[in-house]
Amino acid sequence: MGSCAEWLSMKVFTAVHGNNLVYNTCWEDPRLDKQALELTGDDNVLVITSAGCNALSYAIGGAKHVYAVDMNYRQNATLDLKIAAIKELDYETFFKLFGEGRLPGVEKIYRDKLRKHLPEMSQKYWDRYVKSFFDNRRSTFYFRGTSGFLAKQINRYINLRGMRKGLNQLLNAKDLEEQKQLWAQFRDRFWSCTMRFIVNRDTTMSMVGVPKDQRKQIEKTYGQLVPFVQECLDTIFGVLPIQDNYFWRVYATGQYTRTCCPEYVSEEGFRILKDGAIENVSSYTNTVEGFLREHSDLKISRFILLDHMDWLSDKFFDALVNEWDAILHCATPHARVLWRSGGLDTSGYLHRVPVTVNGKQTTLEHILSYHKEQAAELHKLCRVHTYGSFYIADLLND
Repeated sequence: MGSCAEWLSMKVFTAVHGNNLVYNTCWEDPRLDKQALELTGDDNVLVITSAGCNALSYAIGGAKHVYAVDMNYRQNATLDLKIAAIKELDYETFFKLFGEGRLPGVEKIYRDKLRKHLPEMSQKYWDRYVKSFFDNRRSTFYFRGTSGFLAKQINRYINLRGMRKGLNQLLNAKDLEEQKQLWAQFRDRFWSCTMRFIVNRDTTMSMVGVPKDQRKQIEKTYGQLVPFVQECLDTIFGVLPIQDNYFWRVYATGQYTRTCCPEYVSEEGFRILKDGAIENVSSYTNTVEGFLREHSDLKISRFILLDHMDWLSDKFFDALVNEWDAILHCATPHARVLWRSGGLDTSGYLHRVPVTVNGKQTTLEHILSYHKEQAAELHKLCRVHTYGSFYIADLLND
């Protein structure tokens, strides 16, 4: 029975990721990443694309070049459209597009100004979806894709239960004390039996990019998924200031504000990119290993691997081994690697990865120098706060 359930879960996850835009915004806090990365003008960065927000943030931060890599071409198409819009649009129009997530007349603007900057695969995608995603009275762009669709359904649930006023008050709390009080009032009404059921479904988790193997990492600590999500939300809304938490605001409202948005959407970030930094970002549809094999002469000093190693930790362990072999081939001496996990500890699978350094066989645990205290302190401040752990490590590969 268990193997059948796992097979079905994998089929659902594969169907979701293989046929849809999953992420319409990045779900990792670049404020923490940039502190951990200590970027300079000499750093080549590899990051898994997701929605491209953070790749743009690293370019704003002064990286030499940012290579955004994703298996899902739709994710790269999203970054490609952002790059084209930064090159061609004025800030006010750009903010309507990616700040408000809605731009009336977008189809003509896309045809006249943006399409020419896109690679063929991204052209085909946006030829089909640009109007329905960005010029639709019923939904903004941030209620599109599978993660956006789930956010929209949860918003419907909030509206049906008469909780919209309470949510708006929470998002607009004047200080942390008021926010804590409002969250205490909101919390119990939110966590109905219906919501617990929704959160605990594999289908729900697949829509936000959580495969079964990653769910297992979470359940090792929490037993079930619901207590983990409850603890996350208690920290987000009851401990950390909500005023600049654009990650949760956008899914609660469907749009950003001028003062609560990703760096690339802010006027200052937009200007830095438009003034030349945007030329330092490029996208590639491939696996991390595939990209590095195809660009074997490239030297990378910063790797941001998000949480995808959880995905490979069990049934795709050989792929994880091959990926690290490719990473070590392209990494500069003492390159820095960031990653996240749904669980509290990745050593159970990561330290078993065999590697070869200077012709000698060893394991990954022997060539990683962790910045544990810094990672722990930064993790506490994470505005997303849906990961169990955060890692910063330097490679001892010289």
